[in-house]
Amino acid sequence: MILFRSFSLVVALFLLAPGSSPIFSAQFVMAQDSNPAPAASAPETPASPDATSVQPVQPSAAPTVQAAPQVAAPPRDEQIVAAERRIEEERSRLSALRAQVEKNPEEDGLLADVKVKVDALVRDALAISVDLRPRIDDIQARLTELGEPPAEGQPPESPSVTEERARLNAARAEVNALTGQTEDLSIEAKALADRISNIRRALFTSRLFEHTEINGSVVEEAFQSFSADATRVQRSITSWLTFVFKFKALPLAIAVLLSMALASLILFLEYRLFGRINRRDTSIEDPSYLSRFSVAFFSTILPSLALSFFLSSTYFLLDTFNVLRSDISPIVASIFGLIGLVFFITAISRAVLAPAAPNWRLVRLSNKGARDLSIAIFLMALVNGVDYVLSVISETYSSPVVLTVMKSFTSSLVVGFLLLVVSFLRPVLALSGDPSARGRPWPRAVSITLRLIGAILILAASIGYVGLARFLATQIVLTGAVVATMYIGVLTGKAISAPNQFGETRVGQFIGRRFRLSAVGLDQSGIAAGLFIYVFALITGVPLILMSWGFQPRDLQLWLFNLFTEINVGTIRISIFGILGGVLLFACGLVMTRWFQKWLDGNVMARSHVDGGVRNSVKTGVGYLGTAIAGIIGISAAGIDLSSLALVAGALSLGIGFGLQNIVSNFVSGLILLVERPFKVGDFVITGVNEGIVKRISVRATEIETFRRQSIIVPNSELINAPLGNWTHRNRVQRSEVPVSVAYDSDPQEVIDLLLEIVTERDDVLRNPEPHVEFQRFGASSLDFELRFHLADFGEGLRVRNEVRIEILRRFRARDIVMPFAHQEVMLHIQDRDRDALLRRGSRTADIPSDGQEELFPAPDDDKLLP
Repeated sequence: MILFRSFSLVVALFLLAPGSSPIFSAQFVMAQDSNPAPAASAPETPASPDATSVQPVQPSAAPTVQAAPQVAAPPRDEQIVAAERRIEEERSRLSALRAQVEKNPEEDGLLADVKVKVDALVRDALAISVDLRPRIDDIQARLTELGEPPAEGQPPESPSVTEERARLNAARAEVNALTGQTEDLSIEAKALADRISNIRRALFTSRLFEHTEINGSVVEEAFQSFSADATRVQRSITSWLTFVFKFKALPLAIAVLLSMALASLILFLEYRLFGRINRRDTSIEDPSYLSRFSVAFFSTILPSLALSFFLSSTYFLLDTFNVLRSDISPIVASIFGLIGLVFFITAISRAVLAPAAPNWRLVRLSNKGARDLSIAIFLMALVNGVDYVLSVISETYSSPVVLTVMKSFTSSLVVGFLLLVVSFLRPVLALSGDPSARGRPWPRAVSITLRLIGAILILAASIGYVGLARFLATQIVLTGAVVATMYIGVLTGKAISAPNQFGETRVGQFIGRRFRLSAVGLDQSGIAAGLFIYVFALITGVPLILMSWGFQPRDLQLWLFNLFTEINVGTIRISIFGILGGVLLFACGLVMTRWFQKWLDGNVMARSHVDGGVRNSVKTGVGYLGTAIAGIIGISAAGIDLSSLALVAGALSLGIGFGLQNIVSNFVSGLILLVERPFKVGDFVITGVNEGIVKRISVRATEIETFRRQSIIVPNSELINAPLGNWTHRNRVQRSEVPVSVAYDSDPQEVIDLLLEIVTERDDVLRNPEPHVEFQRFGASSLDFELRFHLADFGEGLRVRNEVRIEILRRFRARDIVMPFAHQEVMLHIQDRDRDALLRRGSRTADIPSDGQEELFPAPDDDKLLP
């Protein structure tokens, strides 16, 4: 229909052109007059070019119509006409949605769908206004080029210019009017959305706190209605089964066979892929903390997901083969939901309580206590599931309200009674630690809480607040199970991501063997696995909790869409999809820049024999330019307005001018260091009086650790502007020197051959470059040589040089090669009488005086400085 109207409009505009038939022109004018909607939305301005086209055509004005080609206005802007048509369509959609809300104020699911459509209408209305912005910019730019009309007393301008200015002013007025209409439409749609939210909130509150009188007559009426409805449901199911076996036997058989085949495939895949991680090994007496939590989590999630997929597929097959009838399909779906609910809650209770495997139990309970709690949880899940199935049956067959009330009343009483029974159990593990011994009662806080909740359920149902009691009973069972699963998942992710824990699991060992990961890589994989479990537990648990609290799936879809497309922080709008798109474009820009650098350097400049320094400068400049362009494109794609960065740039420039030169210099120098990488973390560098290992490179300073474990923080500008030595810039190869000196009577060639023999026998000495011995000089008392060799690893230099020196000393001693050393002679100046006394002492072998006094005569000590 829209295409037909557009085509008719184009034909009419073509026939209105000068030289066309006046009859068609008159028909087009009448058609414009017969459509009041555009006329109502057109701006009221005397300069509008459409002012003549919307005037009613009188039958007696036929001669005037013949002169229409001379006074007819030019055709209207197609973009404006399309915008008017879109606004009318959106207004019609809004009216239809408003009518649905007025007609069905009690249908929460329908209201949720309408809310999603209204929100989409708001976005479409804003999109119309955004699409008109380029047109208004073009009009304003053209009016600026034309300038203001001539003032009074000035020469008149060309009629074509006047006509164009009038047309542009009219178009601008129309665009402004359409923009105002889109804003009004979006405001109306937002108001309708708020109204729907208020209606749904009031509806939920009214149903939750609706009061019903519970007395004998109500109970009697409920029993009578139950008997009648049971007969009707039985008759309906019997007729459906008869119809299926008579006319749908083959489709039913095909659906059942496909469902069984699908169930077998799911079980096989689950056993083959996850059989080792979701089953307890009874042979392990004391499983680890990680193993217990991981088995509990995966033994709950994986079978539940497999069963859910099987039940959904089975229902889809039955519905596809037209086996289900309109009054039977809701019942079948509710029964499948009952099976899934009971299975999930039973699985989580068995995973946590482990009645038959106390060594795998996650809570400190006795065997009897774990078994009793499992039975109670199963009964509460079964009661809630049956209540849900009966509610679907009542809704399908339009059962009386009293029957629904009594059904919810009964289920609430049963759940409350079970909670009271659980509060009086003695499930806590005995002090002896023996799980088979008689347990202890609950802690006082737990028992009081359970009794209080059970009493509230029974009391609320007894005084007539059946809806509130049923809601609380459902949340205790369903929300409790989901929260328990999420908690186990979080603890499992935390345990797996702990240091050196992922490698101990079976999955981690398999991944390590499959991808040949090192210990560090396996530990990092554990971090990723833990994060994955966190996210999985949240994205599966939170929607289930929200839906159990009354939210519709369409609400969750809308929230998820808004989360990824539009997040409002004040006046700033952030889009996760836009950010991801910007990051992706930036990454693609970097890849293309690197490829262009490589191609330019390896093909163009290499073949042109350009100097190496010029090649490096051009390559670096291209890298900077490509990175800047990729950054601009990525920022624009992310939805960030580059013009908003002008204020930040101005403030930054002002700050630089007032005293941030050093900070900016260090910052830019850090960027250069990070991009050019003259050294990297782990390199051994020498700068000025400092030398050591580079530990960290930031945008402001670089941390260097000396061999004395002293950390030196060096500003980046000093590393850029001063000479810097890097022992490990290109590689870790290092030349080592060992100086050697021998006596003058040694054979120099023998010494050289012996030194080369020592280093060539070592495997850690490189053969290329080959070792070399240099005869350096004739020393004062020795012949000086220097042994030079290269090592593959700079860090091994100290050890290798020490071992080489030891081997040189051993070989020289074996060959009787003397290594001279400095000698010192001590001259003693003594008096004659002291010398005679020393000689006499040396000639005597005994007769030392008994008093021990020396025979040396005291004399003044000339070496003393003090008087």
